[in-house]
Amino acid sequence: MGFSSKHFSLFLYSLIFLTNLELIPLAKSVSNTDLVYKGCAKQAFSDPNGVYSQTLSALFSSLVSQSSKARFFNTTSGTGQSTISGLFQCRGDLNNAECYNCVNKLPQMANSLCGKTVAARVQLLGCYLLYEVSGFAQISGYDMLYKTCGLTNVAGVGFQERRDTAFTVLENGVVSGHGFYTTSYQDVYMLAQCEGDVGDSDCGECVKSAVQRAQVECGSSISGQVYLHKCFISYNYYPNGVPRRSSSSSSSSSSSSGTGGNTGKTVAIILGGAAGVGFLVICLLFTRNLMKKHEDF
Repeated sequence: MGFSSKHFSLFLYSLIFLTNLELIPLAKSVSNTDLVYKGCAKQAFSDPNGVYSQTLSALFSSLVSQSSKARFFNTTSGTGQSTISGLFQCRGDLNNAECYNCVNKLPQMANSLCGKTVAARVQLLGCYLLYEVSGFAQISGYDMLYKTCGLTNVAGVGFQERRDTAFTVLENGVVSGHGFYTTSYQDVYMLAQCEGDVGDSDCGECVKSAVQRAQVECGSSISGQVYLHKCFISYNYYPNGVPRRSSSSSSSSSSSSGTGGNTGKTVAIILGGAAGVGFLVICLLFTRNLMKKHEDF
């Protein structure tokens, strides 16, 4: 006796399910230690006696040790012409352990990415590090260091108006939030942060400048990041609503961070995939059982 049409349909469905499951792309998890950009001075310091290397190593050690206690710290190391100043800053919604884990990656990354240059800045998603030797030329706090823009507008008519309304809230909120603020408005999530030694008024002006850059540079893109010397902003549009994140530290807004949202999506896909695999195994076992019964006849 052959397979009935019902049994054959179930077997075919199992094969189709397997094919579709294999075509589901895996989500890329987002980490606070993912590299955003690096800026390296073209000039390397002359160090025949190893003085600069020792000074830079001492500076890195000091910064890393402080990252378990604070989200921002600046200091100097060395004396005279060999003085090197440096700082780190963590994103405002990171707790002490997350901040330390992020900053702890930066010295090695700075060395591997920039070598022994007279100045360097390495920006990760969750933190950044900056150092420069004595006498290094200073730049304006409003100078743009890096920007990235996402897809062009697929959010429908009125997206730019919604985004610009959220930008206005962000500009005001970062002042009242003393340098860090997140907000969401009609599925648009935004974050702004200023360097820890920037006053509230100057911070507001810096973020306003970053917003203007985003409006010009990214146009109708549904996501973007703009990094100026003394502040940065990021925004993302979530068509299914801004994902919630239970932050381990208090924030200046009730909104959740985009990074946590991506993590949540990754977990959801993993769990969905696990459930799919479990269902597939059941289907295959059932099909195998049917085939075994067929062979017995």
